[in-house]
Amino acid sequence: MSVKVQKYKSLKKLVERFRDDLKTSDYVLLFAFNGTGKTRLSMEFKDTEKRKKDGQADTLYFNAYTEDLFYWENDLKTDRKRVLEFNGESEFFSGIQEQDMDNKIRPLLQRYADFNFLIEYKDCFVNFIREEVIKGKPENIENVKISRGEENIFIWCFFLAIAQLAIDKQEGYDWVKYIFIDDPISSLDENNTIAVASHLAQMLKNNKVKTIISSHHSLFYNIIYNELKNERCVHYFLHKNDDKTYTLQKTDDTPFFHHVASLSELKQIAESNKINTYHFNLLRSVLEKTSSFFGYNDMGQCIHGIEDKVLFERALNLLSHGNYSIFEPVPMLEDTKDLFKRILSGFLEKYKFELPELNAKKLTKIKSE
Repeated sequence: MSVKVQKYKSLKKLVERFRDDLKTSDYVLLFAFNGTGKTRLSMEFKDTEKRKKDGQADTLYFNAYTEDLFYWENDLKTDRKRVLEFNGESEFFSGIQEQDMDNKIRPLLQRYADFNFLIEYKDCFVNFIREEVIKGKPENIENVKISRGEENIFIWCFFLAIAQLAIDKQEGYDWVKYIFIDDPISSLDENNTIAVASHLAQMLKNNKVKTIISSHHSLFYNIIYNELKNERCVHYFLHKNDDKTYTLQKTDDTPFFHHVASLSELKQIAESNKINTYHFNLLRSVLEKTSSFFGYNDMGQCIHGIEDKVLFERALNLLSHGNYSIFEPVPMLEDTKDLFKRILSGFLEKYKFELPELNAKKLTKIKSE
């Protein structure tokens, strides 16, 4: 099977590609690893129309900037009135006063949380309420400081309520032609992944607002993929190259498997020898998924080509206990790089995956735009 791959010189060119796709499709699904530029891509998509002469906003988006519209007032003086404020000047909130948002958000929030809230529209803040039993009687406690996870789920439900207004072409949000959702799972409790993805897909089906969803989360992506695969939808794997260009691979022809994309990425990394310690995390994830698929007791049964028992134990220890951050990449020592390559090579030799051709040697043959 030929793999449809194109190379793009900038995020602007990618936006042109996606806006063109949405002329004939209703959805674009985009899988990309963290650090690829998904958030910047969503902002470039949003800004494209606004840059034109007399350009108007046409994109409702959810990303890290959306979350930054909300911030805590912790009342450090009296430690009593703790509320979540929001930037009422943002166009995101342009139509909420006329829409009774409390009652639109509440049924969404009740899917995931057990606290209540009241929105003060004039002063732009949210007062959270939790029921507690005091002296044997239930009481509503106001000005509650909710947890970070609860805050994230509230903001997500706030966005969903506004997205529904845009889908319904309600006053205040009838300007929305596109919805761009970037990685909601990175801000949400992993336990809610399936529920969030399924609910989002059902909400987006058969609506007249074109939608782009980007994610690095394999389970979330695959649920959305399966829910929308019979719709007018295009699917991509986005890769950022060393020369700051982008490679876009269509994945329409076969089911999309996250571990195949991960292996392609790891193979390229191994060939370049630019291996950081956090790449063991990615390799471990692939081994764990493969081990689970075959019903093995542990991922060690997926390590091949290392006969030396001491070296095998070291490999297993690195895989089991590596807790490396992608935000603070640390280069591997040469002997560890060699071990990483041996594990990856043995795995690919044992399990004959047909990987997308994304390595640097092949990029010269990819059509550029």
